[in-house]
Amino acid sequence: MTPTAPTISELIAQERRLTLPHFGHDDAYALGDLLVSMARQRHAPVAIDIRRGAQQLFHAALPGSSADNDAWIDRKRKVVERYGESSYLVGTRFRAKGTTFEDSSRLDPRVYAAHGGSFPIAVEGAGVIGSVTVSGLPQAEDHALVVEALERFAATLAA
Repeated sequence: MTPTAPTISELIAQERRLTLPHFGHDDAYALGDLLVSMARQRHAPVAIDIRRGAQQLFHAALPGSSADNDAWIDRKRKVVERYGESSYLVGTRFRAKGTTFEDSSRLDPRVYAAHGGSFPIAVEGAGVIGSVTVSGLPQAEDHALVVEALERFAATLAA
């Protein structure tokens, strides 16, 4: 089932709601393991990447994914690093203005992709410290998978 495209206000609310109390190496592994489990249950041919700053803390490539997914991950992650917002939100903002990221951002589309699937990892009191990215599904589904995993992960931290 394809998720409905969220509005800009819904995307902003997701980011505010999914600010975490902390995020370290063990958290990256737990979130990555959760994403792998969710993707396997759905037979989703995705690659998953989790970073804190410049360091890659987790990477997985599930059956059906390819090196192209890794390239998409890099391009979507760079949007999060530059804008501090989800790649889907950035692309949605451009579409809401009647244009596209590729046409109006002045950034090289070989380096940046404002397509859904990369989400900022924000920590209370520190702001955006990294990203979690999924590639392999249509952009709304990549984004929804990341958000669902972060919601589940955040619930475990709050428990």
